[in-house]
Amino acid sequence: MTAPREEYDIGDLVFAREAIFNDGGIPDIAEDAQLATPGAKGVVVLFGHTELEPHEEIYLVRFEGTDGILGPPVGCLPDELTQDEAEAQALAAA
Repeated sequence: MTAPREEYDIGDLVFAREAIFNDGGIPDIAEDAQLATPGAKGVVVLFGHTELEPHEEIYLVRFEGTDGILGPPVGCLPDELTQDEAEAQALAAA
């Protein structure tokens, strides 16, 4: 399922639409470690794009862990995020 194209601002509350894993870009965390579960709550802390894909927005999001503490910033594409809380709850329950 493809999410509608959304744009987020710094400070926006977002939810993970899918499981987010470390691709090896976050030091001191195991490669392939799960960083967010579907429906996990996070906050946008920065956004921009890569040099190779200047038209594609990338958002740095800090997701809340089970302990309520925000984790490290994670790079996410827009289709990996939603602001729809009902959708997030359904994703978390699945």
